Amino acid sequence: MPELANIVKAYDIRGRVPEEWDEPVAAAFGAAFVAVTKVDKLVVARDMRESGAGLSRAFAEAAARAGADVVDAGLCSTDEMYFISGSQNIAGAMFTASHNPAVYNGIKVCLPGARPVSLDTGLADIRDRAQAIVDGQPAPAADAPGDLTARDFLPDYAEHLKMLVDLAAVRPLKVVVDAGNGMAGHTVPAVLGTIAPLTVIPMYFELDGSFPNHEANPLEPSNIVDLRARVRSEGADLGLAFDGDADRCFVVDERGEPVAPSAIAALVAEAELRKHPGATIIHNLITSRTVPEVVVENGGKPVRTRVGHSYIKAEMAAADAVFGGEHSAHYYFRDFWFADTGLLAAMYVLRALGTSEEALSALVSSYDRYVASGEINSTVDDQAGKIAEIAALYASRPGAQLDRLDGLTVAFDDGAWLNLRPSNTEPLLRLNAEAPSRARMEELRDEVLAAVRN
Repeated sequence: MPELANIVKAYDIRGRVPEEWDEPVAAAFGAAFVAVTKVDKLVVARDMRESGAGLSRAFAEAAARAGADVVDAGLCSTDEMYFISGSQNIAGAMFTASHNPAVYNGIKVCLPGARPVSLDTGLADIRDRAQAIVDGQPAPAADAPGDLTARDFLPDYAEHLKMLVDLAAVRPLKVVVDAGNGMAGHTVPAVLGTIAPLTVIPMYFELDGSFPNHEANPLEPSNIVDLRARVRSEGADLGLAFDGDADRCFVVDERGEPVAPSAIAALVAEAELRKHPGATIIHNLITSRTVPEVVVENGGKPVRTRVGHSYIKAEMAAADAVFGGEHSAHYYFRDFWFADTGLLAAMYVLRALGTSEEALSALVSSYDRYVASGEINSTVDDQAGKIAEIAALYASRPGAQLDRLDGLTVAFDDGAWLNLRPSNTEPLLRLNAEAPSRARMEELRDEVLAAVRN
């Protein structure tokens, strides 16, 4: 029998198909989701992966047998599913494995209003109920099964985004979009392709879950090589790259140079604070220090959170924050039910660029204040012991302040900082470091890595 603890992660379900899960397991999850959450209506959607149609159908049919009315939205990006959940006030299940290779698939679930579900807020109970069904316990079956209907929400989703960010009056812009054969090939034409001042140059818009051109993970430098070259050859104003389910967006400037997600977060935060003076902006603890600095400079209130979308969303809702940004190119909006949407963040960038005479590299130069290491993983058997060792190393260091919000963070008086946190799923420690100069960042990075890997 499948061991579902192997595929139920901190925030979603993800594993190899059919080795780790298949359609009967998807059906168990569908029945368990309805039984545990008690929802009476939900939307089921999927990305372009070959296994998605069968898995999502099995989930939907089981959820209907358990008594919920199910709307099959068909092919969607993850943020389109959040739009449906929010606008219709129904629960949601999105079948996707995001940027993972083709053999993987998974489910991202949410409650009505696009409210997140994590291990701590119900996903563990859903896992355990589904495991019982897989092990032979009868699946829940209502006396009156729910209805199963189909509806295309793409036009409604597109209109909602265009209502939030009006691009009709921007100057003409040429934008190269690399969809990575993922769901941006479905959503970008419906949104950006209908806006007159924009000339969209498509790359890999064909939906293909085998990812024939490159993996749909734009944070991996090798996966944006083609985009960078195309921006330069086309003389484009910028380039956009999306991951497989199109909830993350990565930006390159007119030179084909990557723009740090923290810089995009700062740009969007500044725009939101012009609309909502004094508002709260959320950032996780490994975004650049630029982000809270920009928030304060523009009269806002920065709030620092742990890494992970469920923490960001929960903190946003609690603080009624207008925007939240992560180092991983996830961007969250109060106007989007506190959910993340890469395409909406891209539209903020397009508006900022399209209402300025500057090139994008100049526009974001004011956010280029620090040098970051990027995330560096080290294999460590005793994660807690090693973190304690690093804490002891810096505890008496002059000018160092330690905190344990998420792993270990050490901040220094000169503006440098490091964070060392354990992986939720692997025997890894993840290091991020940042400093005002490259020499200082490399000094800090190398000192920590030497201690971690000793």
